[in-house]
Amino acid sequence: MSTPSDTMMAVLERLAREDAGLGDPTLMPPQHARALAELTNTRWNAGLPEMAETRTVIHAGMPARWVVPKNDKGTEAILHVHGGGWALCSVSTHEGAARRIAEACACPVLTFDYRLAPENPYPSGLADVLSAWRALDTGRRWSIGGDSAGANLSLAAMLALHDEGAPLPAAALLFYGVYGADFDSPSYIRNAEGPGLTRAKMMRYWDWYAPETKRGTPTVAPLAASDAQLAAMPPLYLNAAELDPLLSDTEALVARLRALGRNDDYDLIPGVVHGFMQMGLALPEAADAFSRAGEVFQRITA
Repeated sequence: MSTPSDTMMAVLERLAREDAGLGDPTLMPPQHARALAELTNTRWNAGLPEMAETRTVIHAGMPARWVVPKNDKGTEAILHVHGGGWALCSVSTHEGAARRIAEACACPVLTFDYRLAPENPYPSGLADVLSAWRALDTGRRWSIGGDSAGANLSLAAMLALHDEGAPLPAAALLFYGVYGADFDSPSYIRNAEGPGLTRAKMMRYWDWYAPETKRGTPTVAPLAASDAQLAAMPPLYLNAAELDPLLSDTEALVARLRALGRNDDYDLIPGVVHGFMQMGLALPEAADAFSRAGEVFQRITA
């Protein structure tokens, strides 16, 4: 059985102290869970990389955040879809992630507040991602990406665009994504009790987002996509956390891609939990993961 790295353990111990008694967000009314997510993510949004430009804007009718790094090369841009179980988080909780991605990839990042479950289940969030994509300006070449549920929505959006015959992003950055709903996969069993994300929490997020009858739909669970759909995807960068119930999702997706003869970059980050990239201020593995994503992004979009 794998164990957290020393640095990950130090962060987990800190969280245990700071968050003692806060409760499980998936057992709260959604509005309370969102307020808790905003509060607890504040600690990760200090000491952020300084940007050349930061603006709060309205994009496709949604509140959005535009960040431009000092090392912007002027040609690329990334639409980033935040995670949070399709139900939590916002441009505010992921300000740090947006800035770190922008700096690592040497291009602007646009994040936005899509509609959240359970009040707005599938396909609402996906429809908002597609609206955000279609409203992008054409002054740059755009890629897409996201973490966790945001990775799910990013891949689902690309599958939908492919099915429409619409142009696809130049590339995609997919961090520890949700790609299926097999709660008996090896990692769901091995990491059922966490630390961090648990099997039970993930099952409740799924219940908020999409009923079982829809989970065989590729734009809900991208592992259900056909070989032809996956083969048509742009260059992908995928990573996964070792101590994550969702690890098997990424492993299954990578295996599908490899079987199709694709050579998409994939990194398994040992000793870390789901959501570790949100902890960039305190966790060296997170800083390294952003750097690695930027390295791959600049290579596959060159």
